[in-house]
Amino acid sequence: MQIYPHAYPHSRRSDQVDTLHGVTIQDPYRWLEDLDAPETADWVEAQNRVTFSFLDAIPERAAFKERLTGLWNYERYGTPFRKGGRYFFFKNDGLQNQSVLYTMDRLEDAPRVLIDPNAFSADGTVALATLGLSEDGEQLVYGTSASGSDWETWKIRPVAGGPDSPERLDRIKFSAPAWAKDGSGFFYGRFDGDPAKRDEVNRFQKLYFHRLGEAQERDALIYHRPDQSEWGFTPEVSEDGHTLILSVWKGTDPMNLVFWKDLRDPASEVRPLVAEFRAKFAHVGDAGRTLWFLTDLDAPRGRVIAVDLDRPREADWPTLVPQAEDTLENVSAVGNRLVACYLRHAHSVARMFSFTGEPLGEIPLPGLGAVSGFTGERGDMETFFAFTGFTFPATVYRHDFSNGVSTLFRQPKLDFDADRFETSQAFYAGKDGTRIPMFLVHKRGLARDGSAPVYLYGYGGFNISLTPSFSVGSLPWLELGGVLAVANIRGGGEYGEEWHRAGSKEKKQTCFDDFIAAGEWLIAEKYTRPARLAIGGGSNGGLLVAACMVQRPDLFGAVLPSVGVLDMLRFHKFTIGWAWESDYGSPDKPEDFRVLLAYSPLHNLKPGVAYPATMITTADHDDRVVPSHSFKFAAALQAAAAGPEGIAGKAGVPGSAAAGPWLIRVETKAGHGGGKPIAKVIEETADRWAFLVKVLGVGGPGGNDRETRGAKGKDLN
Repeated sequence: MQIYPHAYPHSRRSDQVDTLHGVTIQDPYRWLEDLDAPETADWVEAQNRVTFSFLDAIPERAAFKERLTGLWNYERYGTPFRKGGRYFFFKNDGLQNQSVLYTMDRLEDAPRVLIDPNAFSADGTVALATLGLSEDGEQLVYGTSASGSDWETWKIRPVAGGPDSPERLDRIKFSAPAWAKDGSGFFYGRFDGDPAKRDEVNRFQKLYFHRLGEAQERDALIYHRPDQSEWGFTPEVSEDGHTLILSVWKGTDPMNLVFWKDLRDPASEVRPLVAEFRAKFAHVGDAGRTLWFLTDLDAPRGRVIAVDLDRPREADWPTLVPQAEDTLENVSAVGNRLVACYLRHAHSVARMFSFTGEPLGEIPLPGLGAVSGFTGERGDMETFFAFTGFTFPATVYRHDFSNGVSTLFRQPKLDFDADRFETSQAFYAGKDGTRIPMFLVHKRGLARDGSAPVYLYGYGGFNISLTPSFSVGSLPWLELGGVLAVANIRGGGEYGEEWHRAGSKEKKQTCFDDFIAAGEWLIAEKYTRPARLAIGGGSNGGLLVAACMVQRPDLFGAVLPSVGVLDMLRFHKFTIGWAWESDYGSPDKPEDFRVLLAYSPLHNLKPGVAYPATMITTADHDDRVVPSHSFKFAAALQAAAAGPEGIAGKAGVPGSAAAGPWLIRVETKAGHGGGKPIAKVIEETADRWAFLVKVLGVGGPGGNDRETRGAKGKDLN
């Protein structure tokens, strides 16, 4: 067993003890929750010194960064959309930290820059986070976020040119603008909280109307619920401009309420349409007083219903598109029809229906992958969509509804030979026998001899589906001979709400069991062996891989938890953490507490266990999953594994191929991930692959496979 002889920074242990539901809980690193304390800053600096000294010594690190920089240097296009007769789209020339928003009057015109976020800051850490165009396409409200924060500042820009309007809106988080049809202003949600307080709990969102040209202080309060601290409001305006439709959300649960207001009568009240949190209701479109919703009410895989505001009883909601075998992910009203995007075993299928529900056929897609787009106005006879796969970069198509033909609009070109690689889908049995899909991407002709390094990725939560997606960052791993495995475990939305519920709250352990079973299958099928199996995930996925590491340290050679939720007894006490109780349960409830304590990664680390090599990644400006989760877990892991009672203090104890290192990499001027500049993404990705090359014993770009090349002359390149 190889021991990495690190002198880890000292992490002071306090005598903090809590008694929760009669159970004594030690929390010696509570002081790391004070993110602005000098002691915390010193600790972060010391940890980064150790981490970067380790990474600096890996020869392949520079080659990874060089290769990633070359790969990322290609033109990338967003899916175009129309408003007021103009086209809008995003484009990145290659290594721009942020993509640029362009506009043009006709597709054949030369595009004009509308917003270049790269001009917001010298280092690219201020991102364009929100867009909202007025009905005539003449005014644009846009939101910026700094250093990856969820807090946004909004400004208004005339599309035809000229300076921004003088007003500035702030204290905005988790909101999007909904313009009045006459362009007089827009509805939006905001909190009363102070964005400067990074760990402040976000509650009591309020809905306002901002009138163009006026100061934010004069915005009209449209609706709020002082009796409901957890409610948030997502506004939409009907196509005829007569109705304000409010989706009322509570936490991250997909269930929502629906309220509405008659905009023709300023004195009208906000009235309930769906008054109980029973199911998801996503507004698809409308015709007059009839609203169309995608819902999973009595249909866990989704259906489309029509609701007449003059006959709002549930008994009078006809089904337009019934539930199918596949999972209905989203629906658009465009081209005088409904375009419905389904998931079939986690990859996309696009079907069309009339507004009365008659099937109108499928829109052919290029292959096994994921589709997005199909936006537009109800009467538009063209739309755009993007198709992507694991080795297929997002390619944009224009679809003409008049003849049913899709034509290539923009296809990126990059320095990568996709023909050398293959994507397949396997199905394996979970612990309880459930059939679970997993995507596998690797070089063609891969030898199934147990020697390949495998990076197993998962998420498993919040009804989020993992579909085939192109990631430049994964390409160097594939090129060196690695396997990318993506497991569609329960907790996600791949098979609808039942699949989600099967991995949430008291059933959360099912997610970990499914992911562990994926690792066991990869070993049994001779793709890899434990010493070559790495696992990674972010946010809820960070929880996933950390919990699996704690439960099965023998199964994995390396673990990469990113911005993870790792303290399951205090997650609800910071920023928007309370909203996750819909998936995790509440530590304040005795029955939920017992479940959470049983798998909480922070609370289940044990001295003397041979934990796999680990590099935790987080960011100092993450105000969604606050970095104290990662800070406390890193301190506890180092104490358990590297202290006198840990494996590093007992060389020769059977365990994984390498004891350590157990590191944390803290990014500065970054947040949960959104809006991160390309330069920082490249650096972090290069560090991840360099770490795996080192601890798994794999040759990187231009390097050697140390386990095989010396003996057999074999190189994974």
